[in-house]
Amino acid sequence: MTGKMLLIADDDKAIRTVLSKALEREGYEVKLTSNAATLWRWVSSGEGDLVITDVVMPDENGLDLLLKIKKIRPGLPVIVMSAQNTLMTAVKATERGAYDYLPKPFDLNELKSVVAKALTVKPNMVDAPAVDDEAEDLPLIGRSPAMQNVYRVMARLMATDLTVTITGESGTGKELVAKALHDFGKRKNSPFVALNMAAIPRELIESELFGHEKGAFTGAESRSSGRFEQAQGGTLFLDEIGDMPLEAQTRLLRVLQEGEYTAVGGKRTIKTDVRIICATHRDLKSLISHGLFREDLYYRLNVVPLRLPPLRERVEDINDLMRQFLNSYAAENSQVPKLIDKEALNYLKQYPWPGNVRELENLCQRIAALYVEDTITLDIVCSEMVPLPVGGQAEENGVVSDETLQESINRHLKRYFDAHLPHDLPPPGLYSRLLSEFERPLIENTLSATRGNQIKAAELLGLNRNTLRKKIKDLNIDIRRS
Repeated sequence: MTGKMLLIADDDKAIRTVLSKALEREGYEVKLTSNAATLWRWVSSGEGDLVITDVVMPDENGLDLLLKIKKIRPGLPVIVMSAQNTLMTAVKATERGAYDYLPKPFDLNELKSVVAKALTVKPNMVDAPAVDDEAEDLPLIGRSPAMQNVYRVMARLMATDLTVTITGESGTGKELVAKALHDFGKRKNSPFVALNMAAIPRELIESELFGHEKGAFTGAESRSSGRFEQAQGGTLFLDEIGDMPLEAQTRLLRVLQEGEYTAVGGKRTIKTDVRIICATHRDLKSLISHGLFREDLYYRLNVVPLRLPPLRERVEDINDLMRQFLNSYAAENSQVPKLIDKEALNYLKQYPWPGNVRELENLCQRIAALYVEDTITLDIVCSEMVPLPVGGQAEENGVVSDETLQESINRHLKRYFDAHLPHDLPPPGLYSRLLSEFERPLIENTLSATRGNQIKAAELLGLNRNTLRKKIKDLNIDIRRS
C-alpha cells in the first residue's frame, strides 16, 4: 500500500468501478461517490491526498467545486475529467487550479501516470489568468483525441510567457491557436500583433519588425514603428518563421537574448517586453541542416513545441466543423443552416484534405452560397470537391486528361497480357478473366485520377454513378487509398 487516499467523484458507475479497480491495484486506498456534495464533505473534513472529479454531476458542476476546494485546500491536487471535450473546459480546469485535465475516454495508463506525478510534484501556486464564465468557446473545434492533446498543452500555457513554436500544415489553424493563447493569457489586455514572414519582401522584414528612422533607406520619409513596438506588453505572432532571412534571424536572436533592439537606421536602444509565438509549416531542423535557419535561434524559439494535426488525422471532427461553418454562414446571411446527410459526411471523412480545415471551410461556404437545398447530399459534395492534380502536375479544369488516363489503362492492359498471355492462343474464359482482373485496377486508377470524385470518375468510365458505386462496394475498393 502507498498510504495515499484518492477521492473519486463521477456519476457514471462503470467509470467509478474501472477507476477503483485500476487504482487499488496500484496500492492506493480509494473512496468513491456519485455526487459533488459527498466529495465536498470529504475534502472539507481533511480527507484524501488527491481528488479525481468529473465536470458534470447531478448536484454541482465539477469546475465550480474545484474553485471551492482550492480555497480551503490549495495544495490538494485535483484531476478533472470531462466528456465535454472543448478547449474552454481544459482552460477553465487549468485556470481554477486543476493539476491536470483528462478528456473522456481516457487512457488508464496515462491516468495512473498523472496520479503518481501529482502525488509527488510540489503543487503550482502561480495564479492563472481569470477566464470569463460567460465567454463563448474558443474558435477551435474538435473532440478528437488529437485535438484533446492540443487543448491540454494550450491550457497549461495560458498562464505563462513561454515562447511557443506552432507547427502544422497550411490550413490547420496555427494563427487561431496563437490568438487563443493571447486572448486567454496574462497579456490579453495588451496588443496581439501578427506578421507573416512569407508575405513581406525580404529586404523589408527588419524594418517591419523593428521599425525605421527617417532617411534610413530610400523611401523612408518619416519614422515608422515596427511590430515589436506595436506589440509592447502583448504578444507578437511571427507566422511562417521558416521564411525569415538569415540577417533578420540574427537580429531577432539578439532581441530574444537581450530584450532590446534598435530601429533600422537608428542608434537609440529600445527595451521590449513581448511574448513571442511563432509558427511554420516547414521543417526547421531540415532548414538548419541546409544552413537556412540558425540553430541557436531555433532553440530560443522552440521552448514549447505545439503540433497541430492535419484534418486527415482528426476526421471525426469534420461534422462539428461543418456545422460551425454552415451555421456561421447562415447567421451572416440570414439563412437557415443547411444539414449534412450521412452519405455525404462519410465521403468527406475519406477525403485526404490537403488544404485541411481551410479547405473544408471554403467548401462549406461555396455550398451554402450556391445551393438552395436544405440538405447537403453526396451529389452536391462530389460536384463541388476540387480534384487534386495527378503526379504533381495540374491538369485542365482540375481533372486528369484523357491521355494520362489512357496511358494508365494501357499500362494495366500490358501488365495483364504480359503475365497471362505468353502464348499465341488465348486461354479459355479470357473475357471473364480480363473483366475480373482488370476492372478493379481500372476503377482504382480512375478514382485516383479524380481524387475520389465518383461523379467525374463515372463520366470518364462511361458508367452510371450508381453502377460505379455498386462496383466499388462489390469489389471492396477503399476510396481512401484511391
